[in-house]
Amino acid sequence: MADQHSPAEVKEELESTLESVDHAEELVMRTAREMGFDEDQQHEIGISLRECMVNAVVHGNRYNTRKKVHFTVSHTAERLEIVIGDDGDGFDSNKLPDPLAEENLLRQSGRGVLMMQAFMDEFTVSRRDPRGTEVRMVKYKTKSE
Repeated sequence: MADQHSPAEVKEELESTLESVDHAEELVMRTAREMGFDEDQQHEIGISLRECMVNAVVHGNRYNTRKKVHFTVSHTAERLEIVIGDDGDGFDSNKLPDPLAEENLLRQSGRGVLMMQAFMDEFTVSRRDPRGTEVRMVKYKTKSE
């Protein structure tokens, strides 16, 4: 019988579609469950993954079929790491409008980065070479008392 556990690292080049968002989410959530993250942690990981993938597809690659989403999920017994890159023009995360500012509170978008930062233990944004943006997110398993 084949081993049903997720491999320690999966690296894929995905199409710039919302189906790719669903595919990445299924893969990451299966890994998170297998690692033993609790329900709240799984929820935080799922929201962070979806926000990041949608940003790569919609804002980074603008659904361009020639552009790919570069997706890696890796894990050890104690940490889950997700790296998502796009082939877009890149952006400066320091120039994002403050989603908590009064003038932005009712906007429909603009909270994804804030949620990813809040839900994940590590969150970094960098430029991809030769172009695009790469987001790295890490979630650590908390030791049960």
